[in-house]
Amino acid sequence: MMDAGRHPRIKLLSYSEVVGVQGFVGSFQVRVRRKPRYVIEELCTGCGVCTEACVLRNRVPSEFEVGLGKRSAAYIPFAQAVPLKATIDPTTCLYLIRGKCSMKCQKACERGAIDFTMQEAFEDLRVGAIILATGYDLFDIGKLPQYGYGVYDNVYTGLEFERMLSAAGPTGGKVVKKDGRQPESIAFLHCAGSRDEKGLPYCSRFCCMNTLKQAQLARHKTHARIYEFYIDLRCTGKAYEEFYKRTQEQGVHLIRGKGVEVLPDDDGKLLVLAEDTLMGRPIELPVDMVVLTTGAQPAAGAKQLGQLVNVSLSPDGFFAEAHPKLRPVETATAGIFLAGCCQTPKDIPDTVAQASAAATQALKLLIRGAVEIDPTVASVIEDRCSGCGQCIMVCPYRAIEIQQAKAHINPALCLGCGTCAAACEAKAIMAAHFTDEELVAEVDAILHRSELVVERENSGTR
Repeated sequence: MMDAGRHPRIKLLSYSEVVGVQGFVGSFQVRVRRKPRYVIEELCTGCGVCTEACVLRNRVPSEFEVGLGKRSAAYIPFAQAVPLKATIDPTTCLYLIRGKCSMKCQKACERGAIDFTMQEAFEDLRVGAIILATGYDLFDIGKLPQYGYGVYDNVYTGLEFERMLSAAGPTGGKVVKKDGRQPESIAFLHCAGSRDEKGLPYCSRFCCMNTLKQAQLARHKTHARIYEFYIDLRCTGKAYEEFYKRTQEQGVHLIRGKGVEVLPDDDGKLLVLAEDTLMGRPIELPVDMVVLTTGAQPAAGAKQLGQLVNVSLSPDGFFAEAHPKLRPVETATAGIFLAGCCQTPKDIPDTVAQASAAATQALKLLIRGAVEIDPTVASVIEDRCSGCGQCIMVCPYRAIEIQQAKAHINPALCLGCGTCAAACEAKAIMAAHFTDEELVAEVDAILHRSELVVERENSGTR
């Protein structure tokens, strides 16, 4: 991240949102909305004085700590943030909400970087290629009340437990219960909300290995009894099977059977209800802490972004690639590529591999200096076109527009699907290589060949 932030040929537009994309491969026009940070980036040094001076210091739930820690209304997202600049949260800042505050943060900033009059701004970019890398969101396990998340103490998601394990996290790396004591037993429930018709019907791929890692760290930090309830352990990467065996050797109990419910026990523990499918018996296991391994779902706003860039979604809501085997990093829209979990859940090695492939495809496109397009595109016979716009409404690639009362097709956007030609009642659009004359000639050739075959069979020749 630091290399990207310091690179002279990389421009980071943080705290920004893409609101418009037009154009085609080699010539995209992208409009970006720069949200008001209320901090002048050129003046801010990331010293953190404003965060200490804020009257709401450590009183706002921290997104980076998944709600386990607190931040101020004026805050730096995390210690290694790039760019290392402060931001004032407009949803919690007293001055921005009520217009009344002592404004200690502004007074404490010696460089005068805080500006409460800052407004949103728009920036227009002209680019040759686009790489979508929106990442993912975790499934909201609160939608499945049987797991007790948000209802019972000491029920955490895998991401919350990850922050607890971190030395820079809200507990300083200590695994503790709500009362501050170390747990004597921990249950990890794999596929909480995944491979489930009521949650996510698919496997998120990286959850098994992540949970095995967390179990090893929890065992090392607490010496607690660790139980993992799983449907299947999918450890398919390089050296993953060895990691799985090492987890077993370190004393982690692996139980084949999905945890189906978490209930409070009489003595203050949590009761995990599950089934041991290998032994063929139900299990009721009392533990001190439960960690729910939730799956990955498409990032918020992915559908809206897909509509902006004209990239379709697969049935699970992730961006669809042009071909799952032959063109896994490309989309149906030329010049737009995919990287990471915006396409489907991936672990880090797979994400790095796809990101490298997407960067290579974009560079190959830009270095060439020219774009080769498929010759199978549609064209307009202007003498017949009345400019009714019917073709515009049916075109799935936004390749048609009205120019001087006539339809005009952009060959860089057209993929030759023929939808416009079929919809045009005036027969003013011709799909190259799929004209009526060509199709009739092909049918005639097939019929003629069939007649020859029949004649040969009747004459006894082969």
